[in-house]
Amino acid sequence: MDTPTIYDVSRLSGVSTATVSRTFTTPDRVRESTRRRVYAAAEALHYQPSAIARAMARQQTDKIAFLICKEGATILDEFYASICEGVMRRANGTNYQLLISTAEEWTRTAQSKQIEGVILAGNAQADLISEFQRQNIPVVLVNNRAAGFDLPCIVADEADGVHQVVSHLISAGHQRIAMLMGRFSPYVTSARYNAFLSVMRENGLSVDESGALMCDRDIQSATEAALRLLSRPDRPSAVFAFNDVLAAGVMKAARRLGLRLPEDLAVVGFDDSSVCPMMEPELSSIHVDCRRMGELCMEHMAALLDGAQDVPRLTVVPVNLEIRASSRAAI
Repeated sequence: MDTPTIYDVSRLSGVSTATVSRTFTTPDRVRESTRRRVYAAAEALHYQPSAIARAMARQQTDKIAFLICKEGATILDEFYASICEGVMRRANGTNYQLLISTAEEWTRTAQSKQIEGVILAGNAQADLISEFQRQNIPVVLVNNRAAGFDLPCIVADEADGVHQVVSHLISAGHQRIAMLMGRFSPYVTSARYNAFLSVMRENGLSVDESGALMCDRDIQSATEAALRLLSRPDRPSAVFAFNDVLAAGVMKAARRLGLRLPEDLAVVGFDDSSVCPMMEPELSSIHVDCRRMGELCMEHMAALLDGAQDVPRLTVVPVNLEIRASSRAAI
């Protein structure tokens, strides 16, 4: 019979190798229920605590990876950098070291990296999630929900954000409200699109007449799509853009067509990025508390590594509309 390894203890007890190590080296840092599970697994496997300590001294890293899962992303992406800041806030003062990368870069170079947990930010692919699970590495998702996986997910309240946008525009007198959709993750795209359809219908407005265009995520594609949308005879009087970059494209197209903002066209974005108060007029946008999302990621990850069984599978972070000059005026 093969000599049992620390990974066997980890799999049998259902906790990470980091938690197994702490159970025997610093048991006061591990909750009692988790300690009992680890001790029972080690006893069943006839595995000696001294062997665990030696193995962990050689292999334990106490590293957690934060991977941005977005095509063409860099670690400087403002939205995910803000989430990462929240993760780092919670990681400070703990024994965990944070590794930050993109999923694309990680896939190319991860062979030599040993981690105890991973936070996947954005559109994580199923095969990447499955690979981490195969290695018994705890996974937390942020800004995404993955069908077929039972994982803790932290998301913004997409539906309420869209509801706030459309309600604001309707209260300002708009009825021809269009939507400019970017090619985002299936989760974000469907959540915002379905919410838009729902709130429009709730207010008795025709979705067909409102217009809904899809474009790439860059400002050039957004500008070209908005030019088509705003050149229609029944052009909308307001546009909800899926993020602030797309909203900037709408504003650029409006100026090219000689439309005044917000007198002729109201524009609202999503994410409340740093560019919003820099634009002219200043851009209304849904504020997403990215730092709080990151803090929750680390809290959930720490609980998983400590063997907690009651980590929430879905945590929804509230959002709020920041109304600025791009949509403030009534028509």
